[in-house]
Amino acid sequence: MAQKAKGFDAIVVGSGPGGASVARDLSKKGAKVLILEMGSDAPIKGTIPQAVTMTAMPGKSMLFTYGGLSMVRATTLGGSSVFYYATAFEPPHDTFAKYGVDIKADTASLRQELPIAPLSDELMGPMAKRLMKSAQELGYNWKKLDKYVYQDLCRTDCDKCNLGCPHGAKWNARFLVEEAVADGAVLRSNARVREVIIENNAAKGVVFTTNGREQKAFADTTIVAAGGIGTPVVLRASGIPTAGNDYFFDPLICVWGEVDEDLGGREFPMASGVHMHDEGYLMTDMTIPKMLYQAFAAQVGRLDRLHVHKRTLSIMVKAKDSLGGTLTDAGGVRKHLAPADKAKLLKGYERARGVLANAGAKNIFKGWYVAAHPGGTAKIGDVVDSDLKTRFDNFFVCDCAVIPEAWGLPPSLTLLALGRRLARHLAKDASNGLAAGEKAA
Repeated sequence: MAQKAKGFDAIVVGSGPGGASVARDLSKKGAKVLILEMGSDAPIKGTIPQAVTMTAMPGKSMLFTYGGLSMVRATTLGGSSVFYYATAFEPPHDTFAKYGVDIKADTASLRQELPIAPLSDELMGPMAKRLMKSAQELGYNWKKLDKYVYQDLCRTDCDKCNLGCPHGAKWNARFLVEEAVADGAVLRSNARVREVIIENNAAKGVVFTTNGREQKAFADTTIVAAGGIGTPVVLRASGIPTAGNDYFFDPLICVWGEVDEDLGGREFPMASGVHMHDEGYLMTDMTIPKMLYQAFAAQVGRLDRLHVHKRTLSIMVKAKDSLGGTLTDAGGVRKHLAPADKAKLLKGYERARGVLANAGAKNIFKGWYVAAHPGGTAKIGDVVDSDLKTRFDNFFVCDCAVIPEAWGLPPSLTLLALGRRLARHLAKDASNGLAAGEKAA
C-alpha cells in the first residue's frame, strides 16, 4: 500500500486487542497508520502504585454504576489486556453468523500465531489445582483454560498477572503495537480523541488533545477502538447519538473460603474453570494479590478474614447479563444489575460454596458485585454493519462495543479476530487506498 506524503492511510483510536490487531495487520500490508492511545506507554513494572494509576483512577479508569458496582478499565497502551488474566475463549461464532460475520478462519490463524495453550502442571498453582480436583469430584466439567502465555518466561509463586506482567510472560496487545511500530506505524500516547471529523458524510480524521493542546490528524480511514465505554463517547461526539445504549457489563462476584494449609496466595489466576452455559455464568479459580483481597474482604465487612490470604481459596462467578442501561455523553455508566442477572450470580455462589466446602474450606463468604468487559455499546446490526462500518463512510469501530449480544466471557480472542477481519477488508483495494464500502469476505 503506497505511503502518503501528508496524512495517514488509517487512524486507529485505542490500542486494546481490537485496535492493536487492525493496526498491526494494516501496517504489515504497508499502510501508513497512526495509533492514538489515551493512556501512557510507560514500561510495565508490575507494581501496585503503577497499576493503581492505570486502573483505579475514579472517573477515568474506575467507573461506578447503580448499586455501587465498580467497573475497571485500563488506560494504558494495550488497554485492559495489560491487566487481564490472559484467558482465550473461543468467539461466539453462532451469534456472529446471525449478523453475517464469520471469524472462524481468523480465530484459527490467531491460535496458531499466538502463545495460546493451557498452563503446564508446573505453572498451575496449588490453589487452582485444589479447586479443579474438588470441582471434578463433584461432577463438574472443570478443566484447564487456554491462556495467552509464553510459558518459558512465566514464574511460579508470582502474583504479577494482576499488576501487569513485568517479565514479558503474559501476552497482551502491546506486543501487536510494537510490531505495528516496527512496520512504520506512528504511536502517540497520552492522546485523548474528542471526536471524528466528518465532512460530506465521511470521516476525514480526528480531533485529539495531548499535553493540554488540541490537535488534528487526517486519514483516509478512521477506526475507533477505544473500548466499550470510550468508543460510544467518541461516536456520540461525532454525530452518532444512538451509541451507548442497551449494553452488557459482565457482572461478577468472588467467593472465598479458608483452608488449614498455607498455599502461598501467589499464582496465575483463571487457570481452570467451567462455563455453566445453560445457567448463564462462568466459574474459575481467582487468586488475587493480598492487598486487593483485603480490600474486597473489608468492603463486605469481613475484617476477620483480612489476615488469612495465604490460606484462602477463591472462585470467581461471572454472569452473562441482560442488555440495558445507558451511558452519559461523558462516559458515565448508568445501569442496574437486573434481578435475573443477580439470581444467576447467587446460583453460581451456591455452586461455588459447594466446591469450596468439598475442597476443605470453611468461613466461606462472597464479595460485592463488580462489573467487567463492558460492551455492546455500538452493536453490529445497530450502530455498525457487518463490516464494522458506521453510517459515515471511512468510519469503523473495532472493539467490545460492536459485540451484538451479551456473552459473559472474556472477549479478547474475539476482538483480535475482528481486527484481523477488518484489516483484511480495508486493505482489499490497495491501489486506491483503504476500502470504505466493499463487503468483506
